Amino acid sequence: MIGREAFLEHAEVFGNYYGTSRETIEQVLATGVDVFLDIDWQGAQQIREKMPQARSIFILPPSKIELDRRLRGRGQDSEEVIAKRMAQAVAEMSHYAEYDYLIVNDDFDTALSDLKTIIRAERLRMSRQKQRHDCEISRLTT
Repeated sequence: MIGREAFLEHAEVFGNYYGTSRETIEQVLATGVDVFLDIDWQGAQQIREKMPQARSIFILPPSKIELDRRLRGRGQDSEEVIAKRMAQAVAEMSHYAEYDYLIVNDDFDTALSDLKTIIRAERLRMSRQKQRHDCEISRLTT
């Protein structure tokens, strides 16, 4: 399936392959529904290459100290796993500038509001509005 471009993005994780079905995403988008993917920077890079119209949002923690506190607060990971997650997060965060938008999640309500604002702005882009209201625009301008 990977060779047939059936996936918009894919990765091998601990010997297992994971991916996002191109067909499924295209079917959902065709209905006018927004699609959100929680993927790493490599997956986001693959998506941007295959779907240039896609928008990407990077959500940063306010600090490494806060990220560590949040990971520990989950109460489900060993010290070793937390250390691996922190190292992986630092590596991931180094790619923030490759994204279209950046949100710092220092306050949940503010971060959520920022996310909603981005979504609203993207929905109001001229290309989307023109496509959505093409008939009405045509009637108004002719």
